[in-house]
Amino acid sequence: MTDPVDQARRLVAERFPDALAAVLAGSTVTGRATASSDLDLAVLLPDGGGTYRETLRFEGRVAELFVHTEAGLDGVFAFDAASRRAVMQSMYAGGLLLFDTDGSGARARARAEADLRQGPPELAADAVEARRYALTAALDDLVDTRERIEGLAVGGDVLATAADLLCDHRRSWIGTGKWLPRQLVASDPELGVALLDGHLRLCEGGDPAPLAAAAGRVLDLVGGPLEAGYRKSWD
Repeated sequence: MTDPVDQARRLVAERFPDALAAVLAGSTVTGRATASSDLDLAVLLPDGGGTYRETLRFEGRVAELFVHTEAGLDGVFAFDAASRRAVMQSMYAGGLLLFDTDGSGARARARAEADLRQGPPELAADAVEARRYALTAALDDLVDTRERIEGLAVGGDVLATAADLLCDHRRSWIGTGKWLPRQLVASDPELGVALLDGHLRLCEGGDPAPLAAAAGRVLDLVGGPLEAGYRKSWD
């Protein structure tokens, strides 16, 4: 199998000969890679370059490119922090620095590490309240639903909303897709695992009780169930 590090270096040299720095992140540097794993690359360009994301195929392998200048990276970091996901910060902090011609890659890594240490912004009180209300309603549906497919769909909502609330309560970064369970366990190893195990048992055996119990514990941490008395206004 082609070495992904060498492949990433060739891609950057061919497509971005003026790049100041490049970072290879994702499964190829965490030991989780398979033969079909993507190349996740952050490419830092001189001033005047663009800031964009692009997916392409290079030498038979899919590559996800995150291209930016230093000024563009400021905006990307700010957006990812506001979304409480810190995608680019995680790439720079945990990725492999392929090259760094002028120290800009090291500066970006230091800024990313500082963001990660600081943690995500706290959810506003009305946002927490809205999620409490949504989780309370979803738990009622989870217990009452008799259709297996509907129950699985509701269970996915319960897991995602409970994870969001728990990560906010612990001031931890959130994730989506495969990063949801990783970030959830990092946020709270005991209760995060309980949520994931409850979701698994719902999917495998149809029993909603373990997931409902774990999600109920999350609600207790953030103010308890919210139903009667909830009101939301739109401007």
